[in-house]
Amino acid sequence: MAKTMTFAVMHFSIAFSVAYLITGSLLVGGLVAIVEPAINTVAFYFHELVWNKLQQADVAAELSQTIQSAGENYALRSM
Repeated sequence: MAKTMTFAVMHFSIAFSVAYLITGSLLVGGLVAIVEPAINTVAFYFHELVWNKLQQADVAAELSQTIQSAGENYALRSM
């Protein structure tokens, strides 16, 4: 948990610093430091959904290929 918290502080600090350096505005820097991580959190959720579906598809394809290979090997041994 400590690692997560220190990463969050670093992330907020970088977002604030970059926005402040570009705009010179404390308000804009603060808003970016709050809004950007919130948007990233939502984006990460959807990224995980897609990632998990892709992994499931890979596992299903690999399983199908394994079953097909096993069937072919059995058929060849039966000859």
